[in-house]
Amino acid sequence: MSWLKYGFAVFLYLLQCTDAVFEDQVGKFDWRQQYVGNVRFAFFDTHSQASKKLLVATEKNIFASLNSRTGELFWRHVDKTGPEGNIDTLLVHGQDAVVVVGNGRVMRCWESNIGGLNWEVVLDTGSFQAAAFVGVQDFVKYVAVVKKSAISFHYLSNGHQKWIENLPDSDTVQYQTVYSDGQGEVLVLGVVPNSHIVVVAYNIEDGEIMKQISVEAPWMSSLEESCVVVGAGILLCVDPITLSLYTLPLYSDQRTEMNQILLQSLDLDVAPGFQPVLTATQPNPARAPLTSFFLQLGPEHHLLLQLKDGIITTLRDFKPSRLAAFATSGEKTVAGVMTPKNETACSINLFTVDTGRRLLDTTVIYHLEPNGGKPSKLYIQAFLKKDDSVGYRAMVQTEDFALTFLQQPGRVVWSREEALAEVVTMEMVDLPLTGTQAELEGEFGKKADGLLAMVLKRLSSQLILLQSWIAHLWKLFYDARKPRNQVKNEITIETLSRDEFNLQKMMVMVTASGKLFGIDSRSGSILWKHYLENIQPNSAFKLMVQRTTAHFPHPPQCTLLVKDKETGLASLHVFNPIFGKKSQISLPALPRPILQSLLLPLMDQDYGKILLLIDDQYKVTAFPSNKNVLQQLQESASSIYFYLVDCSQGRLSGFRLRKDLSTELIWEVVIPAEVQKIVAVKGKRPNEHVHSQGRVMGDRSVLYKYLNPNLLAVVTESTDTHQERSFVGIFLIDGVTGRIIHEAVQRKARGPVHFVHSENWMVYEYWNLKARRVEFSVLELFEGMELYNSTAFSSLDRPHPPQVLQQSYIFPSPISTLEATLTEKGITSRHLLVGLPSGGILSLPKMYLDPRRPEVITEQSREENLIPYAPELPIRTEWFINYNQTVSRVRGIYTAPSGLESTCLVVAYGLDIYQTRVYPSKQFDVLKDDYDYVLISSVLLGLFFATMISKRLAEVKLLNRAWR
Repeated sequence: MSWLKYGFAVFLYLLQCTDAVFEDQVGKFDWRQQYVGNVRFAFFDTHSQASKKLLVATEKNIFASLNSRTGELFWRHVDKTGPEGNIDTLLVHGQDAVVVVGNGRVMRCWESNIGGLNWEVVLDTGSFQAAAFVGVQDFVKYVAVVKKSAISFHYLSNGHQKWIENLPDSDTVQYQTVYSDGQGEVLVLGVVPNSHIVVVAYNIEDGEIMKQISVEAPWMSSLEESCVVVGAGILLCVDPITLSLYTLPLYSDQRTEMNQILLQSLDLDVAPGFQPVLTATQPNPARAPLTSFFLQLGPEHHLLLQLKDGIITTLRDFKPSRLAAFATSGEKTVAGVMTPKNETACSINLFTVDTGRRLLDTTVIYHLEPNGGKPSKLYIQAFLKKDDSVGYRAMVQTEDFALTFLQQPGRVVWSREEALAEVVTMEMVDLPLTGTQAELEGEFGKKADGLLAMVLKRLSSQLILLQSWIAHLWKLFYDARKPRNQVKNEITIETLSRDEFNLQKMMVMVTASGKLFGIDSRSGSILWKHYLENIQPNSAFKLMVQRTTAHFPHPPQCTLLVKDKETGLASLHVFNPIFGKKSQISLPALPRPILQSLLLPLMDQDYGKILLLIDDQYKVTAFPSNKNVLQQLQESASSIYFYLVDCSQGRLSGFRLRKDLSTELIWEVVIPAEVQKIVAVKGKRPNEHVHSQGRVMGDRSVLYKYLNPNLLAVVTESTDTHQERSFVGIFLIDGVTGRIIHEAVQRKARGPVHFVHSENWMVYEYWNLKARRVEFSVLELFEGMELYNSTAFSSLDRPHPPQVLQQSYIFPSPISTLEATLTEKGITSRHLLVGLPSGGILSLPKMYLDPRRPEVITEQSREENLIPYAPELPIRTEWFINYNQTVSRVRGIYTAPSGLESTCLVVAYGLDIYQTRVYPSKQFDVLKDDYDYVLISSVLLGLFFATMISKRLAEVKLLNRAWR
């Protein structure tokens, strides 16, 4: 009997600890989109005609396989960030894909079907220069890798090193290219800039140097940028200075100089200031390259040339032309060329490489995005039809990192917006009202002429609502008769409208490439996109919502501040976040570098918030700038404060705005830059609501919170990286007075520090060098048992410093990012959303990070429901809000309130984008999906009829009693 009790207890415990996501709930309230980043190398799998694989290597250090029919990922390998995981080159032959990573640190061979690792070898030290397949008797057997001072030979089957040899004169010669055509030799080509070319031939079997020649080339500085190998081992180079082509037979022992061919002799002209580009192709590494090649003489000028017997002939002149590429299927190689058709479209055609003749019925029309980037690369997937003719599909890569896959006659099969792999900032904007909702808003927002007019308007509004309700019911009935796969619920800009609980919003995302996206938060569909040209790679972005959709009929308005980190110069982009259209509004001139931007709670006559921009001369520019705005600024100048941060000098400066819109320095805090450096400064979120001013103690007294809206959290790190002397510093500074409210130091610690600053608390995370672990520390500020001023908070009138409580905890995992949940009224308990390097998003209750957690349980602590203190924070599997939908390289988490107090909208972005809803206090204001409406309706109807019958019986009884 005892074992039954024990088993039942274990069952109850497991039942309590078990949590799961039902199969029908997956994807119902969440979605994930996976990306790979800007593509550097791309190869179509030509191993078989039916292959659907597209192998890509990207600037985000990712090697992946895409489905060429749908654009979805087959598999993806995410390498380390930074130079250590940088992909140097990608070689593809058959089902083998060889990747060299980390400046020649590691070479891996992947099986392209399933993405499995065939082998991996660590290469010898030295900077990577080139790699190539080497074939023998029409079979590719080896991989040659050229480093700065050595060449190594590896078997393609297992990666084992066959031999390694030093390169002669590697101190002066820059070896940059390796070449083989299956004749038993491998050639390594190097250059001494502005002097000569060096060609070294190695024997494939033992690595013995067969020959070494040197050829004068005083005009050459780089082989990679100027030369290709065409035909039977002919080195072809182009010189933009002398406007000439140079040829050199690599297998000839007699020639000691290159043959010069003037472009003018071929009736060719180079566009002024353009660097000519040569493009050749070697379909089979075990055979010689083709004799045909492309020569680009201008941004829109390509030529298909052929080199035979030392003579160059022009097969076809493509002018104008934007892009050109070779493609091979079986034994046939074709050339694809993109030519502009008009300002909004381009045409892609195929041409034979031996004659330059255009193949019939091969035109594909590519329509340019009106707000997108220009085409930058063209990839052709050729295949043989049943009649042995060549068909093809094309993939176009644009400047904004978008990939578009096309097939005849121009149908877009799929497209991928790889710019979303690097989101830098985002905002969520409420959707606009529907027509009927706007009609009701207009009814209450305008003055009626009289009682009769109000009644008529109300009746008309109700008729419109009745009509829309009947149309909705008819659509439900009509869709119910169709199969589920034929019911279309496509989201378009025209059908966007605010739902009942404001759960569907517009996600406005800004990417590092300068492309803006408007994404529907419910489905993840991209509704609009806009590419900002001429954005510097190191630019910083700040997105601000100046006007929401709450001010009908005024359209919503967002302002994007783009700042160049080197020069400090900034520009503004104002647009409608719902439709993505650029606003036709005059923008202020910003000739000086911008130091700070402030979005004030003040509004102009059109309900747009006022944006202040402070330049390096401390001059203030207002946007929008009109008489009404300037008058408001003059009236409110005494209450407008801002701060500036100079991280290089460790200086924080506080300023106040004067009535003449000049600035006045009122405080300054200097942190010694030689001891510690400022790494982050953060205030509180302006849209954050605090529901309770205090906490009720176990003895029924109230401990009031220190709710300073002007409090700044400053995080510093020591400049000394020694384990015993390194530290992390925390400063809480009042942004109005400059007073340091609290200072904390974590010794023997270092960053990166992730922190959240909210309400009266701050949570930050750091690495403990002594214990070698991640630790959390929490600060909470309280005014005490008495509230100094219950109506308004003033930084200028605070005679007593707050009480500060602090506690630290151990966290068993590294952390990538940290954010707190946010709800509309602040009633729901707070959770911390922790992004982990493993791809999980953890929802950690704030109650576990309470500095008042007692070590010894008392009656009062039980009354407050305080958890006993334990140094280790647990990670429970049910706390992961993304179950198995991992988010690779998560960089940020954005939270936004919904119309339901219980629900917080969460977006995690990094390499992937994941959107979901979290319920920190469960769904206390929403009925569950499995709520039994039939049962409750039956009970209510039964009670109603029982009441009516009982009432009738009671009346009869009273009547009979009255007649007695």
